[in-house]
Amino acid sequence: MQKLRPLMFVGTGSDVGKSVINTGFCRIFLQDGYSPAPFKAQNMSLNSYVTADNLEIGRAQAVQAEACGIGCLVEMNPILLKPNDDLTSQVVLNGKPAGNKTASEYFNEAGRDTLFNEVMHSFNRLAGQYNPIVIEGAGSISEVNLWDKDIVNMRVALHTQAATFLVADIDRGGVFASVYGTLQLLPQAERDAIKGIVINKFRGDLKLFEEGKKILEKLTAKPVVGIVPYFQGLFIEQEDGVVIEQKKKSHEHGKINIGVVLLKHLSNFTDFNMLEQTPGVNLYYTGCPETLARADIIIIPGSKNTLSDLKALREKGLEEVILAHHNARKPVYGICGGYQMMGIEVNDPNGVEGNVPSLPGLGILPVTTTLASGKKTRQCTFSFVQGNASGNGYEVHAGHTPSIRPLCRMNNGEFDGYCLNARTWGTYIHGIFDNASVINHALRQLIPGFTSTIDYKARKEQGYNQLADLIRENVDMEYIYKCLKT
Repeated sequence: MQKLRPLMFVGTGSDVGKSVINTGFCRIFLQDGYSPAPFKAQNMSLNSYVTADNLEIGRAQAVQAEACGIGCLVEMNPILLKPNDDLTSQVVLNGKPAGNKTASEYFNEAGRDTLFNEVMHSFNRLAGQYNPIVIEGAGSISEVNLWDKDIVNMRVALHTQAATFLVADIDRGGVFASVYGTLQLLPQAERDAIKGIVINKFRGDLKLFEEGKKILEKLTAKPVVGIVPYFQGLFIEQEDGVVIEQKKKSHEHGKINIGVVLLKHLSNFTDFNMLEQTPGVNLYYTGCPETLARADIIIIPGSKNTLSDLKALREKGLEEVILAHHNARKPVYGICGGYQMMGIEVNDPNGVEGNVPSLPGLGILPVTTTLASGKKTRQCTFSFVQGNASGNGYEVHAGHTPSIRPLCRMNNGEFDGYCLNARTWGTYIHGIFDNASVINHALRQLIPGFTSTIDYKARKEQGYNQLADLIRENVDMEYIYKCLKT
């Protein structure tokens, strides 16, 4: 198979759909007989995943690797920034925590060249094994104040000699200004590296944009190589927090209503994708006490800042709703930070999350959590100690929560979580609801005999293939391959 140049997608802004476009091309190259792999030098996200060798990367690159038909590697996302609050982020370098930094500290400190060399080592290792590498940029490439600090966008494009395409979101409006302005701001060498434009999230009749396409090509002297329709009913896991805003719903009559507590620092909302896909289930995110009170099941999700979110949960009046729900013997489940919140107390003696040393928990589970420096990251296989449920998941957490009534027995002989009863438990395992037996176990507390018929792996495979078909139909693949072979 001919060696191809890297393919890179950069954006006019955040949430224009770069990750999904990347995922689609990963599957296209796999279908066409190549051995592709994804790469994103630096990602900012609270949704992460764990590689087979227990290293942490952004969830989007794990999804893209799955679309490539391969396991995820830390080289696919060597730098992950996980926001702690509005000012600081945890820096995960090569899969391991490397400290907390403010944006000013991270972007202005010396050593940006060293960091760039580090991520390029990762790229080179991937490029030696896979063909082609499908690269994703971050945010907007026209943030001129950050150009001298760039280690993820056009500096990567030039260094790797990638065939680079600019992705713009027409659904948000202003597509002509955003594309033209982005390209005009670029230095000549970077502008020359852009081989074409992809218009994403188009609603309506594509023929109506033919004139717009010609105008855009004349303005920019770049070909519009694709106009990708806004899709619905096509399942692709997405990691951007903006997706949560689109998912916020409310109670629906005639369905099992699952209310996920909407935390400010909510992490790994992909934990609930399979529940969302389950027939008869209405899953919604809410920070409104009245809306949460209407749920049949309440789930407290993971959090990047457990203490801050616990405090906010209390201030919003959500604690009262959760306790009333529990006292009414309705199901309450907690994952990771949510599990910690369900306990008697959360302690942070070393200031891992900030300057709050301790807070009382919700008191639902008789456990106490102590946060500590470092982080446990690993994939796992589990089975419930009580109940017929088992499956696979992964752990990403700082802290220790001793338990005398564990929920799960792990494949390595260790135990996880706390099970008060079948309606009330907490766990550190992300992805626990990706397993049909766990969904059945939870929903049978409301509907005895409930059986989930969805095959999550098959559902994801179907989504990757449908996405690949959608892109093939609406993007000039002949031109794309021409750019990759020259």
